[in-house]
Amino acid sequence: MGRSAPPKKQAVLVVEDEPILRMMAIDLVEDAGFEAVEAADADEAVTILETRTDIRIVFTDIDMPGSMNGMKLAAAVRDRWPPIEIIIVSGQVRLSEEDLPDRSVFFSKPYDWQKVTATLRRMASH
Repeated sequence: MGRSAPPKKQAVLVVEDEPILRMMAIDLVEDAGFEAVEAADADEAVTILETRTDIRIVFTDIDMPGSMNGMKLAAAVRDRWPPIEIIIVSGQVRLSEEDLPDRSVFFSKPYDWQKVTATLRRMASH
């Protein structure tokens, strides 16, 4: 049997303004078997989404400086890039299902790594 190249990792865009938390989220995403792409704020995230077509999931904090917070970013992603799945996290606010864009999941910080990992894998398997 011929050996094929390993499948290309699916890309997850991590949007988090706090460098330490961003590194932790990147570790989580990479440990789950994905390629992590990082953005420090929503404006940078939109620029990345406009140039890369391989982003499958956006993992964003709500509380960020700049012209958009994570909720506005999630709404923009849902509007402009409908196939992308969204994970939203926050240490400040708690969201209910009604507050979330379609096909997005919310975790409050500190989040459960295993639950987030399971959610990433479930989203990627669609």
